[in-house]
Amino acid sequence: MAMAWGSAGWTAAARAQAAPAGQDAAPSTATPPSGQALDDPMMLDPSAPLAPLPEIGVAWPDLSTAPADPAATIAATVDAAAERRYRWRIEGIDDTGDLVRQRFDQLSTLSANERDAANAAQLDRRAREDAALLTNLLRGAGYYDAQVATRIEPGDTPTVVLQAVPGKIYRFADVTLDGVTATGDKAGELTKAFGVKPGDPVDADRIVAGQAALSSAIGEAGFPFAKVGDPQIVVDHATGTATIDLALQPGTERRYGRIVATNDRVFDAGHIQDIARFRPGQPYDSTGLDDLRRALVQTGLVSSVEVKPVPGNTPETVDVAVTLEPAPQHTIAGELGYGTGEGARAAISWTDRNLFPPEGALTLRSVLGTREQLGAVVFRRNNFNGRDRVLTAQFSAAHIIRDAFDAKTLSLSGNLERQTNIFFQKTWTWSLGAELLTSDERDVIASTGQPRRRTFFIGALPTSLNYDGSDDLLNPTRGFRLGGRLSPELSLQGAAFGYARTQIDASLYHPFGERVVLAARTRLGTILGAPRDQIAPSRRFYAGGGASVRGYGFQAIGPRDANNDPIGGRSLAEFSIEARVRAFGNFGIVPFLDAGNISTSPLPRLTGLRFGTGLGVRYYSNFGPIRLDVGTPINPQRGDSRVAVYVSLGQAF
Repeated sequence: MAMAWGSAGWTAAARAQAAPAGQDAAPSTATPPSGQALDDPMMLDPSAPLAPLPEIGVAWPDLSTAPADPAATIAATVDAAAERRYRWRIEGIDDTGDLVRQRFDQLSTLSANERDAANAAQLDRRAREDAALLTNLLRGAGYYDAQVATRIEPGDTPTVVLQAVPGKIYRFADVTLDGVTATGDKAGELTKAFGVKPGDPVDADRIVAGQAALSSAIGEAGFPFAKVGDPQIVVDHATGTATIDLALQPGTERRYGRIVATNDRVFDAGHIQDIARFRPGQPYDSTGLDDLRRALVQTGLVSSVEVKPVPGNTPETVDVAVTLEPAPQHTIAGELGYGTGEGARAAISWTDRNLFPPEGALTLRSVLGTREQLGAVVFRRNNFNGRDRVLTAQFSAAHIIRDAFDAKTLSLSGNLERQTNIFFQKTWTWSLGAELLTSDERDVIASTGQPRRRTFFIGALPTSLNYDGSDDLLNPTRGFRLGGRLSPELSLQGAAFGYARTQIDASLYHPFGERVVLAARTRLGTILGAPRDQIAPSRRFYAGGGASVRGYGFQAIGPRDANNDPIGGRSLAEFSIEARVRAFGNFGIVPFLDAGNISTSPLPRLTGLRFGTGLGVRYYSNFGPIRLDVGTPINPQRGDSRVAVYVSLGQAF
């Protein structure tokens, strides 16, 4: 940053030397060397005043008004060699804004070492360093006449005082953006983006922020090769004002051309275009490049990304050059867990995330547990013919043991969906799928408790549509969510019959101040077209557990058979309300009340609800809240546990 300084002349009359305050100057007793007279013109009397400065209108400065030497002040007030603890404070900056004090506290030598004992020399050095620091901070905030003096207040614990005199704040008399008119009708928008105008304080932070904002705004306005120069500032101390001149070379406004992949080690240009939100021919906007860069990183298949504009084939276009370096594409993951009603389980998976380019991943997954065994082969292609569209195909063999049933299932399914994620939270998401399965299931006859075994062949077409109006995917504090699922199914067990599973979920979030969020949700479900006993046990509705009604075991709510095991139902109703309170630091507490039931009728019922209540703890990490909930049933059924514990990532809903 270049600066030219203006200053006014000053006059003063002073003696060359001054005695200490309160003392009289002693006459000189110097004796000249032998053979040299006192009136020798080469002999100087050290006690004599200095001769006036000839014909320049400026007298010698009065040294009696100079600031005292901090080292001398310290030595006079404390034992110079002794080390002792000290205190410090600043006076005179109350009206300069909080930022000056905050930055001083971060950079201060006195503050960084105040817990350590120091001698006089160390205090002197620290006081000098902090006085220079505070002076620079004040000048950066626009107080160009700022002066800072130091002193020591003696005592068993001496106090270092920085006495600041900020002076008046300097303001801009003129602001010039050279070259902004070349942007045509964008000139007003860019001038506003810079934000610095005549009358504003000469604040270094505001200037740097304005320069950055202007650089971003001109890229967003369609000028990919614009250059923003360094600000040239001239300060006039006589008037307390300054001028700023910022050179701008916008270049020409352009439109997107083509994407150029500098190598095809990860993706080709066509797939990168599928990921990009911009299309050829659209006006250039630098935010499109930033968005593309984040999306490429989010694929997890690249270790480094460079996205930059380059001249296109015509003067009106700009191409986008993309350079990608591949990341390791194999992943091995493991998981251990335990859940009430689900038992202990261990899961392991191996994934080649780009076995079928582009972004075609193959995953082999296995689960070994006391109540679940599974093997699956999963194909998944991210960004399938468009941004955030995911194509999935899966074949699995599973054995699931629940209190309500025992099922051995072979399944083949496919799904196309638009997904949301923590990097790009979507307002609307959807899914379209198809599933074929055969399931050998064991349960009991509800009335008699006699075991039975049936084999079901089922075809389903599950679909979903969801709206997310909340402000955060894992930790929402305001807004609402609404989603619906519909799965028409054809089942063959003895005879063919059809039915439709429908489910609606809604949740609401409302803040009360900065520390409390009230959250509520409801879930309603129904199965129309077939009686409960005809529907495969694994396809019925169940309630209870950490994502359902807390305080109860997994799938433990609802009608039960003669053995006191749940049998599921054709309709579902669940309700939850909780207060999310930020207690201290990154910890919070969550009192909650849940309710729900399962009915054999096709429509949800609000009678016979089972209630659960409890208290949760949240730790708010960088990647989302970690949840620990402890619940108890208010009106349990026979055999229900009195306490249930749930642990997961993210809020309950």
